[in-house]
Amino acid sequence: MKRLNKLFCALLTGVLAMNANMAGAQNWNFKSTPSDDEANLKADSKNWKYDSTNDRYSNLNALNGALTANGQSLKMTDGLTFEESETDGLRIDVDKRLILNKKGTITIVGLKEGQVVTVEGTSSHKTTARSITATNLAGTTGFDQKVTMETTLTCTGTVEADGDVTISNPDGGFYLYSINVKDESEVTPPVSSYNDVPLNTAKNQMVLTLGSEVKYYNTDDVKVAFNREAGTVTVTPNAGTWQDVYTKTVNSISFALAKDDTEGGEVSEGDVKIKTYSGWFETAYIEWELLSGASSYNVYVKGGSVGSEYTKIDYQLVRKYKSYGRADVPGLSAGTYSLKVVPVIGGNEDESKASSVDGIEVKGHDRTGFAFANGKAPGAYNNDGTLKKNAVVIYVTDDNKDDITLDVVTSSKGAVTSCKGLQTILNSIKKGYDSRVFVFRMIGQVSVPADADKGDIVVDMGGKTTCPGVTVEGIGNDAVADGWGLRVKNASSVEIRNIGFMNCSSSEGDNVGLQQDNEYVWVHNCDMFYGNAGSDADQIKGDGALDCKKSNYITFSYNHFWDNGKACLLGLSGENDKMYITYHHNWFDHSDSRHPRIRSYSAHVYNNYFDGCAKYGVGSTNASSVFVENNYYRNTNRPMMISMQGTDVAFGDGTFSSEDGGIIKSYGNAFAEKSSKFSFITYQQDNVEFDAYEASERNEKVPSSVKTKKGGTTYNNFDTDPSIMYEYTPDPANEVVSVVTGKYGAGRLQHGDFQWSFNNSVDDSSYDVNKELKSAVTNYKTTLVGIFDGSNDESGNQGGGETTEPGGNEGETGETTGGETTGGNEGETGGDEGEGEGTETPVTGDVITCSFGENKSYSNTAFFTISGNTSGTKGTITVDGTAYEYCLKMESSTSIKFTTTEDMTLKLYFGKKDNHNINIDGNKEDAVAEGDHYVLTYSLPAGQHELTKANTANLYLIMLIPAGK
Repeated sequence: MKRLNKLFCALLTGVLAMNANMAGAQNWNFKSTPSDDEANLKADSKNWKYDSTNDRYSNLNALNGALTANGQSLKMTDGLTFEESETDGLRIDVDKRLILNKKGTITIVGLKEGQVVTVEGTSSHKTTARSITATNLAGTTGFDQKVTMETTLTCTGTVEADGDVTISNPDGGFYLYSINVKDESEVTPPVSSYNDVPLNTAKNQMVLTLGSEVKYYNTDDVKVAFNREAGTVTVTPNAGTWQDVYTKTVNSISFALAKDDTEGGEVSEGDVKIKTYSGWFETAYIEWELLSGASSYNVYVKGGSVGSEYTKIDYQLVRKYKSYGRADVPGLSAGTYSLKVVPVIGGNEDESKASSVDGIEVKGHDRTGFAFANGKAPGAYNNDGTLKKNAVVIYVTDDNKDDITLDVVTSSKGAVTSCKGLQTILNSIKKGYDSRVFVFRMIGQVSVPADADKGDIVVDMGGKTTCPGVTVEGIGNDAVADGWGLRVKNASSVEIRNIGFMNCSSSEGDNVGLQQDNEYVWVHNCDMFYGNAGSDADQIKGDGALDCKKSNYITFSYNHFWDNGKACLLGLSGENDKMYITYHHNWFDHSDSRHPRIRSYSAHVYNNYFDGCAKYGVGSTNASSVFVENNYYRNTNRPMMISMQGTDVAFGDGTFSSEDGGIIKSYGNAFAEKSSKFSFITYQQDNVEFDAYEASERNEKVPSSVKTKKGGTTYNNFDTDPSIMYEYTPDPANEVVSVVTGKYGAGRLQHGDFQWSFNNSVDDSSYDVNKELKSAVTNYKTTLVGIFDGSNDESGNQGGGETTEPGGNEGETGETTGGETTGGNEGETGGDEGEGEGTETPVTGDVITCSFGENKSYSNTAFFTISGNTSGTKGTITVDGTAYEYCLKMESSTSIKFTTTEDMTLKLYFGKKDNHNINIDGNKEDAVAEGDHYVLTYSLPAGQHELTKANTANLYLIMLIPAGK
């Protein structure tokens, strides 16, 4: 939404002035017991009884005044007085809470009129609902409300008159976590007390910000007034009698205009009738009514990166639907374009019947995040949106997926293999001899290819970087991977975009899964729907929607998750906090959990829309560092959790398999439509049982004294290190919804052809499969008829790259056969193996390899942690036809560390003239001669391992093979 900077300036000034002066704050945190208090309680057995089982002290005598022990006032209750006639009526659970166990009274002494009191607590019983009451407070919320232990109450009220405020528990046992007194409060009463409305980007709205809470009113329906002296903002309806009064709680007021997606552009219409047209991210599209007598159409583009003359686009981009035609033009840089549709009648173009549109605006993709670190442009496109040189474009339809052919360079001498089938082509690219970039463009609904690997299409580059990039993308608004997923492994520079994933039934089960040893991968603008149910109870909605393991420099952005059970797993084992990932502008649309669920990584999670997420938002474990920034949470009860502390254990035994905690830094997040079950505890509220450290500004460093309860994790402050962090400008949290749900938002072009509306009153809190949505996804059928009849089978140029045949020269035009456009390399293909940085043997299945290059470099950095020197002067060895020139020198300082999650066979390859032994987990092992080298074969159990020097040796290659392979 657009901001209205000039509206209600006086009102804004007044509201800010009301919050400018704040004094007299008092805070009692009963979740933390001072050590002096604990020592005095322990020394005073006459007045306090100790229960070692619960680490608890309870009163042995009646109480009437300030709490003391061992003759000293207790610091944790200083300023409060207590009245309790019975023994064991007051309990102090060390570092947990205060318990009014019978029916006692607490008095807050000497408050001033207008101060705001906040009390947090809950019933001490799992099934018996209880409440607390207060005196001398007006406008209260939460007091007198009965709850069970499952729900924590936040009770607030404004002091009516100078004097004392008393708090009592009329129903019996009640846990108290904190009492807070402020001259001005940031606590917002429950939503049910007000007449605000949900955010609606289709209407003009006023936005009230109350701390991290936001409220919306449709500006056409209400009036607003404020009283600076009283510190109130009052909202009343244009028609009706209700009145919403906010007293000293509003931090700011802003206004947002309704979205306006009206298309610009000027239509020059002939006999071809234009239905719709628009620009999008580096794409333009146009639809038209079918013209009687036309067998097909040619579509042309000009402007922007294409130039001032019309250029014909590839015929595969011009498709036929039941009642209309459509063309999409990818590969455009940001700019203004024209599209022209020319009918083909009797085998010839009829220019007299053509129609065109000028002034179509195209925007650039948001290339922000760790995938673009070090100047990278992941995939087959340049960072301006145009195709890289020597791009090979392969069009994939359901009809041709098993028959598409491509010639791929498959040897160091330039030999070319003719490959048939999508996965077969990718397997040949994996050999690492073809230096072209490849674009696989999906058209329409594509079912599982015959050559799929265990039900997935796998992009596996074998750990080599000969291929500069691979993009797998959908064309238009209806590209669907139906029944299969995309798996990425041992790959660098990969992009996946504009695809809907439905009904995945592969053995891995993920819509998109990044497995070991990937780097610079960007997955964006995809729709993640239900997969088929897995064997585990938590896989009823399919397995992971977008998972990532042992991969570095990753960005997941602008994806739309549709009620997924497990959205984004990040990390499994063997990762560390030197692995970086960004999640931004994703729409977690009623998905249940893992947004993401993080092990070990350094992760930046910003500008995402958490829309009715039933279980939890972000989960941090295993020493991860997570910066959660400027996100918008709508009715998400547990927005952030750290393993084994705070909200994670407040209502049970924990969510994350009792793993050690990771640290979350939170800043600028907004929480809307909070229910009574909402729980978010900052470090500033409780320095033990916290969910996140709340930063006061974006660049604040988290102190090293902030540690997790389990594991003692500290935050690594990656986000404030300029040598690590990228430049970015986050959207304000209150604008995230309009961005993510807007025209240039999450999901496919035009938000895809599949439309669905959730029922928030049911789906916000339900973990179950939405049966109607499941049925719609399962029974989805495309309306695509196909590419036009083929009489116009000449390939055009979609702008932004030239194609050549394998081994050909730059600029030579490739041939078009079937559904593909072939291309080639700049100059000669291939080259002698062993030149440049480390090379790797091609791998199959889940084999993991590591080889070495100059200047201490090595491959597979996501799996191995290696310190040591490399050399290219110790000779060359050949393994399975691949030559290895560089080795790792096994010296006293050399160390190779890695973790396996299953039993594996370790193979180590040494030079023949050298020593050929090594210490494996401290045990010396010897290699045996094989050809021009020595090989050591050793069985490794699952777990952590280290290789070190036994005698000085030169190690050329490491290979890990799963047991049984």
